[in-house]
Amino acid sequence: MKFKLIVFGFIFTNSSLFAIQLDIKDTSGKSLDLVMVTIKAEKPQVPPRDDHGYPPERLEFFITPEVTMFTNPNGKVSISFPYAPKVNIRLRKIGYKDVNLRSYSNQSSVSFRMEKQTDLNLLVGQYPSNSWVAALNFGEDKDLRKTYLEQCGFCHQQGSFFMRRAFSEGDWEEIINRMMGYGARPHGKAKKKLPSLLSNAYVDLLKHPERVSPGRPWGKELYGAVIREWPMGDSFSQMHDLLYHKKTGLVYVGDNIQDRLWEIDPNTGKTVVYKVPKQPDDELGGLLPGRLRSFQKHETYVGLHSLAESPVDGNIFITPSLQKRITEFDPKTKQFKDHMFQNGLYPHTIRIDDEDRVWFTLALSNQVGMFNRKDHSFHYFDLPARTKKESFSLWISGFIVKLMNWGFPMHLLPVDERVSGMPLPYGIDVAPNGTVWFTRLHADTIGKINPKDFSFQVIETPFQGPRRLRVDRDNHVWISVFPEGSIAKYTPEDGKFKLYPLPTAVDGVETPYSLNVDRKRNLVWVTGTSSDNLMVMDIKTEIWKVYPMSRKVTFTRDIEFSPDGKAYSSNGAFPSWQIEDGQPTLMEVTQAK
Repeated sequence: MKFKLIVFGFIFTNSSLFAIQLDIKDTSGKSLDLVMVTIKAEKPQVPPRDDHGYPPERLEFFITPEVTMFTNPNGKVSISFPYAPKVNIRLRKIGYKDVNLRSYSNQSSVSFRMEKQTDLNLLVGQYPSNSWVAALNFGEDKDLRKTYLEQCGFCHQQGSFFMRRAFSEGDWEEIINRMMGYGARPHGKAKKKLPSLLSNAYVDLLKHPERVSPGRPWGKELYGAVIREWPMGDSFSQMHDLLYHKKTGLVYVGDNIQDRLWEIDPNTGKTVVYKVPKQPDDELGGLLPGRLRSFQKHETYVGLHSLAESPVDGNIFITPSLQKRITEFDPKTKQFKDHMFQNGLYPHTIRIDDEDRVWFTLALSNQVGMFNRKDHSFHYFDLPARTKKESFSLWISGFIVKLMNWGFPMHLLPVDERVSGMPLPYGIDVAPNGTVWFTRLHADTIGKINPKDFSFQVIETPFQGPRRLRVDRDNHVWISVFPEGSIAKYTPEDGKFKLYPLPTAVDGVETPYSLNVDRKRNLVWVTGTSSDNLMVMDIKTEIWKVYPMSRKVTFTRDIEFSPDGKAYSSNGAFPSWQIEDGQPTLMEVTQAK
């Protein structure tokens, strides 16, 4: 029996109804497989934007999703789109010209032809950012390239079409100085070399586009896969971490730059935005008001960053990175509560253990923190400095922050090759056996905390830039190796690391910001922030699958899962106007069965 149901303005029905049948060929009539077909409503539901350009808080509204699928070997695909009667269609395949089509019925059956892209400059313009960085001439200095990726690709892509310009050496010097004001820390030698190197290298590539190699070809894992996206915020947002709430099935996404928590029901598109409350004494820009002084539009008082769900009551704990507190959000009452602390600076990534203790990294004070919900106490783990120089730098870090807030040019402060004074505790996770693991991005170390006696150990990594980590069901630790185009597995039993080069890397260039382990299915998902992809590896077989996102310049921050194995991420580029259409989104990947 066929039926349809109208819920919150969306029509849900059998997929045989409201399905768009497409047949794609090239100009010679040959069927084209693996064409990316993206469907959008011609007139998507648009909420009011009365609150500084954003939806008023606590107003219920609906986001019309976008749907992307790929053609099969016969050039055909059927896409269910019950969300709007009229749709726009975009066809994309590397090596062919994009096709944009308007105003088709969501029950259409149509054929299209795609024309090959024969202009070499336009062809290489289709390639992802890591293809361009891999083609840049860094000479024999591979460490300089890693520093460039680690420090200049911190919050957005390098090599994207915004970087592919004939900038002068002075232009690059100005760009690097501005980025250091936002927090990038390239060492002195790199800062001196990069402006000339990048200016010459990009001018050379623009003259010789044949030196740019394509990224990984799209693969057969895309047959039947479905990617849905919900547009959120605007080009001045930074959709940072997200959380799939296990008790409700809602997805929460934090806008770090606009201090808004987005609550989205992926089944209906129902959305509510909550403004994270500020305290009366909070300044615009939080404890680092100088950092975003030049950014065109922001309402950053707390700096909403990372989220975690309590296994006991389902409350959500948030790191407001620009304040000294942990924020709790009750998804039932929709109320916020702050838990203040005095020690530490820049609460970063947050996780919760089975005893309902809240663990978080403190990135700028070289600490890990723990909030005990039972007695509302905080405990701090002061991590070791690498040198006496670093101990001194950490000791005066409060003064350095004041210099930043006073408008002191941060690029004038010396930075050595080990970024002394900023070990940067970053990712954190709780293993099934209760051990707490963390990374230090600039110190090239991971660490573990025994939650029973609070002892801890720091372990050096044989690679640079461990960014975020997660632990699988066998208590093995998986680490994103940010500037080296790899992920790593650490086995505590023998203390060994194993590197896995990423399938999207071009000559070793890829920047995995984070990863997450689907423990139930024994999969590790990785963000391909330089290649506009999400990728997944089967831990047992070590076989990779790669899922390209529909927008160029996609910078994914974190990954979450639904009980049925859907993967979620958000496009958290900073600034978001660098995204292909300036539109951040929540993304959902459903693998083919």
